[in-house]
Amino acid sequence: MPKPKVLALVLAGGEGSRLELLTERRAKPALPFAGVYRLIDFPLSNCVHSGIEDVWVLQQYRVQSLNDQLANGRPWDLDRTHGGLRLLPPQLGAEEDGFHEGNADAIWRNRRLITEHDPEVVLVLSADHVYRLDYGEVVARHRERRAGVTVVTSEVPADEATRQAVVEVAGDGRLSGFHYKPEEPPTTRVATEVFAFRTDLLLDTLDELAAGDGELKDFGHELLPRLVEDGEAVEHHMAGYWRDVGTVPAYWQAHMDLLDPERPLDLDDPDWPVLGRASNRLPARVEGSARLSEALLSPGTVVCGEVTHSVLSPGVVVEPGATVRDAVLLDDCVIAAGASVERAVLDRGVRVGPGAVVGGPGGDGPALVGEEARVPEGATVPPGGRFGHDGPEAADS
Repeated sequence: MPKPKVLALVLAGGEGSRLELLTERRAKPALPFAGVYRLIDFPLSNCVHSGIEDVWVLQQYRVQSLNDQLANGRPWDLDRTHGGLRLLPPQLGAEEDGFHEGNADAIWRNRRLITEHDPEVVLVLSADHVYRLDYGEVVARHRERRAGVTVVTSEVPADEATRQAVVEVAGDGRLSGFHYKPEEPPTTRVATEVFAFRTDLLLDTLDELAAGDGELKDFGHELLPRLVEDGEAVEHHMAGYWRDVGTVPAYWQAHMDLLDPERPLDLDDPDWPVLGRASNRLPARVEGSARLSEALLSPGTVVCGEVTHSVLSPGVVVEPGATVRDAVLLDDCVIAAGASVERAVLDRGVRVGPGAVVGGPGGDGPALVGEEARVPEGATVPPGGRFGHDGPEAADS
């Protein structure tokens, strides 16, 4: 069977409001992960390793923060004269142009470009999930089954299914039910937001929804339920690690997963590296009486205190006598002498003053949602202050 023409559409335009302060000044796909990566690195790396050469990124929110990381596709060898990376921000001019109102609407507004490219398969990918997947296997199954859409699925804990698209699968692998963010999920099998569509069916169905009374917003509103009802949808189940990091608790938990001794997700596989824009900083330094346990240290970090079960991004400084536990610290945070940070996510440039306390067990202040304290970009916790408990919130610097 000849190699099919595949077009990958990476949906990277969402505002990411569920990530709260972490996406106030950056696009969600540009959010750091594991210190040295960005969320957009995962689908783009999967594309390159899967042999997919035409990758379009649909943008909208905080576009420049994402473009800085994409670097014209160079980290993934997608900076090509023909094919490679293509950026698609919203446009004004034609009647159908304008801001996207959801992922299905975003594709419909770019349908003329897709038609001109004329792919056999449109591979639609979300840009805020952490996983490793060979898309070539997905496309192969899609073609073997002659499906209208192949939906990649994964199992999730029951308490996470309510914020996902839950699917039911018949014995022949066809989807028999599709429930978008149900209050009472019938299963714990969810769509991972990786879809392989037959191009003509995708565009024709979107046109029908746009012309009628249907809701042309997200896939889960009208598009996928219709294709499931018409018997066009089949499953490709993914057994490996997959996590939607679209909320702060999920983002924090995904980092804790990285520190698990059994390592459910291996980011150090030489046969499938996560590619991205490299950090140009010195190697990490551990000084004096520092103590480390189950920690990931990025380039440019300086640790003189105690770091346990935490992820430190480039440029983080932990001064003597400071403690960091079960925490995610983004770029250039400074934890001053005698300060304590526990069960928290600190955005870039945060300064925790001497003797201050951030997070910790039992906190119930306004900064705690889902038990993880979170401190906004550039904020300062004053000396001796408390953040994430009953004390005052941090002040902007």
